[in-house]
Amino acid sequence: MGDLKKKKKLNKYDIKIFAEIVDAPNMTVNQILKKALHFKKEGANVIDLGCLPDTKFEHLEQSVKILKKNNLKVSVDSADTNELIRGGKAGADYILSLNENNLEIADKINSIPVIIPSKSGDLKSLYRAIELFKKKNKPFLADSILDPINYGFTESINRYTALRKKYPEIEILMGTGNVTELTDADTSGMNALLIGIASELNINNVLVVQVSDHALKVVQETDLARKIMYQSKKDNSLPVGYDSGLISLHEKKPYDDEKEIKETSKMIKDPNFRIQVSDKGVHLYNRDGHYIEKDPFEFFSKIRLENDGGHAFYIGIETARAQTAWELGKKYVQDEELNWGCASRIKKFVDITKLKKPGPTMNARQKMKHDLRKKKKKVNF
Repeated sequence: MGDLKKKKKLNKYDIKIFAEIVDAPNMTVNQILKKALHFKKEGANVIDLGCLPDTKFEHLEQSVKILKKNNLKVSVDSADTNELIRGGKAGADYILSLNENNLEIADKINSIPVIIPSKSGDLKSLYRAIELFKKKNKPFLADSILDPINYGFTESINRYTALRKKYPEIEILMGTGNVTELTDADTSGMNALLIGIASELNINNVLVVQVSDHALKVVQETDLARKIMYQSKKDNSLPVGYDSGLISLHEKKPYDDEKEIKETSKMIKDPNFRIQVSDKGVHLYNRDGHYIEKDPFEFFSKIRLENDGGHAFYIGIETARAQTAWELGKKYVQDEELNWGCASRIKKFVDITKLKKPGPTMNARQKMKHDLRKKKKKVNF
């Protein structure tokens, strides 16, 4: 999981996460609150209420107020002037988005506006709006808009660079959803790269979207990415060795050394099976033999567990897990879950040695091992 000294430092960041609830008008107030609290738990600093075109948001004010009551920062995201005003008057901290054609909205409410170009790619209009707010000495966030890949993505990065160069001190927001939601690729790497860009340009706010089935860990990934980038920048170091949570499919050193596995297997004097993975495949061995296969089914004609259902079940589960690790290049350790980083739904592995009796968190394998220990039978799976 990275260098221990580096990992201990990952508790600071300088980028705020705006997490958008994109279909807020179609949700109840309680549903909005539940999702908002979930986003906060994953690292969100601001809950963005996304309004929908041609859809009434009658409970907008109520939604803003209940989020504020629960000590959440709130932004209202709409193309409708009336909804922005309503959200602002209800107590929203931010409104998204204004351009030089409707800046007067900011004079009617106390919310901090995000200002954008009046048309796609028009930095001059954004600059004019920025100058107006600077002249009035009013707070704002500026967003030059990140475009999807093949629709101006690279040029939009250049616009953020130009914006930061022209205004070194202003607060900038970048929305990442046009990339994470509209690209069929794992989001952990995308978020690492996008937050790396934000870190280099001192972009201190990001608006994230977590809707598509392949993008359901975006808030958590962004949270980890901002902490890694913050600390590596502070250390004047590459973002390497701090945490492996953004590495989901592959690992740097996934396989055990085949020579060492063979040497270990020769020393085994008991019938209990050990399982390891090298670049050659899955190794299964005990005192009676050492077998290497790429398909777990190939083991069972050799290890003779026909009359030991529990042990056969366990070996099947573990060798299948080992096969997955071998195929993907992941680290396999017997009796431990594979590490999927932020992509995993499993937050931590249960240490069964610390459990005094079976509980609801035990899976079948853990309960079997617990029961065998309780009977004082020697077991070494």
